[in-house]
Order: sequence, then C-alpha cells, then structure tokens
Amino acid sequence: MNIFETLEISCKDGYSLSGRFYPKQNPSQNNYPVLICPATGITQHFYHAFAEWLATQGYDVLSFDFRGIGRSLHGPVSKSEASIVSWGQLDIPAAIDTLLCKTQAEQVILLGHSAGGQLLGIVPNYQKVAKVIAVSGSTGHVKGLKGKTKLLAPVMFNVIFPLARITKGYGPTQAIGMGENLPKDVAKQWAQFCSKPGYVMNAVGKTVFEDYHAEIDCPITVLWSSDDEIATSANVKDLLRLYPKAQTKMIELKPKSYEHKAIGHMLMFKKSHQNLWPVIEQQLAV
Repeated sequence: MNIFETLEISCKDGYSLSGRFYPKQNPSQNNYPVLICPATGITQHFYHAFAEWLATQGYDVLSFDFRGIGRSLHGPVSKSEASIVSWGQLDIPAAIDTLLCKTQAEQVILLGHSAGGQLLGIVPNYQKVAKVIAVSGSTGHVKGLKGKTKLLAPVMFNVIFPLARITKGYGPTQAIGMGENLPKDVAKQWAQFCSKPGYVMNAVGKTVFEDYHAEIDCPITVLWSSDDEIATSANVKDLLRLYPKAQTKMIELKPKSYEHKAIGHMLMFKKSHQNLWPVIEQQLAV
C-alpha cells in the first residue's frame, strides 16, 4: 500500500512534472504543508523516507522532480531544454500552487535541499511561502568551497561540462556520482552561477528579468553541516545576504554531536541519519 499519491504538476508553460503527495497521518495537527524542493540532479525518491516520516509528524508533504530530472524528464536528456532558471520561475511556482490546491492551505513551508532552497528570489508567487528551511543551502561559490570539492568543481565546471555539452549534449554527473545526468543548460547555469558570489543573481538582467530577492520577508533558516564542502559558512552567508528584508538564521550541525562520522552535503535526508530529522522538523514551526 502506497502512503503517497502520485501527482501530475502542470507548469505555466504546459510542462508536466512528476510529484508525490504524502497526506499527514495526524489530521488533528494544523501545520503548514511542506514542499520539498530537490537538490540539483536529485530525484524525489531520494526524499521518500523523510517525507514519509514527516507525514507521521502531522505535515502534508509534496515532493517532485524538477524538469529534465527523474520522472520529469520527457525524452532523451540531451534534448531537454530545462534550466535552473526554469526550475525557479516555473517548476517551484507550479509545485507551490499544486500543494495549496491539494490542501486548501494559504501558504506552504519550502523545505529546499541545496539548489532547491536557493531559488526563492526568482519565484513569482513567493508570497505563498510562509518560511524557507534550506538544508545544505548556499551559493556554492567556487572560492568558498573546501576539501576535494574545491579542487574538483573547477574541473567539472570548466572542462567536463563544456566538453560534454559538445560530445554528449548533457552534463554527465551520473558518472561521477552526483545524481542524475543534467540537461545541458542546467549544467551550464550551475557552472555560471557558482563562478561568482550570489548564485542565481548572476542571471539577473541576462536570463532573469524579474528579481524578488529584495522584497522577500519570510523567515529563512539554513541548516548545514560543518563537514559540508559546498555549503560552507562563507557560502551560506553569501546566500542569506541576498534577502535583506528576511529574518535569517544559520544552524551548523557537527557530525560528532549526533554520533555520525559525516553528514556532508547529502546525508541529512538518509535513513542512516534519521536522528537529524527532528532537528529539521523543529525548524518547520512558523
């Protein structure tokens, strides 16, 4: 028996996304519904165990695949016209409206993982978001990276992606253990956005002409780990500075404090790290 309902999310441009709706298991609890926005190249299935658990805590939950990824990829990835900008301008707004329609709530909590928590500033219906919890959320600026990622990212962005765009027609992230292969423009924008401070702000005036960062005043909390090589303290601060009106908060988790060897950029949603889930859930209260 599935504890989730498969949904089709229709975007403003007619593109169809695949989603999963997890109804809350405790109807007496009156919480805002939670929209899980995935990381770059990560599918909704990755968040299944966490979404299932969150539903038992009294939250309606919607997860989905961004266009060009997982079940929201229609046809060969080399033919996909998806971009990170389209994720923020079209996919997230449609997912917000779908969740509100499904639950009859007035606002959602946006629980974003990495890129999923970095795009609110270009989401046109941002007023429908009561609060943002950005897990491993940052700008990913290459100069703020650390460890092996600081060495590997420039190679991926400046060598692998440009060559693969010509030879394969997509970003071959699957081969290097970084989720699903990426549509060419997703890979290109990822490299561009991380090359300078400010992430998606680097597209303003080029591919983004409606920028809402300065208007957003909902609370924004970033949860990141001290061993995260991408969402470092510097890169988390770089993200939060983009929202001058918002009340922002940074919460650093240290693996040893929770009896883990590592948390990094990806492990907070894993069953092996479910003792971190109540820490995330605690931040959902508005």
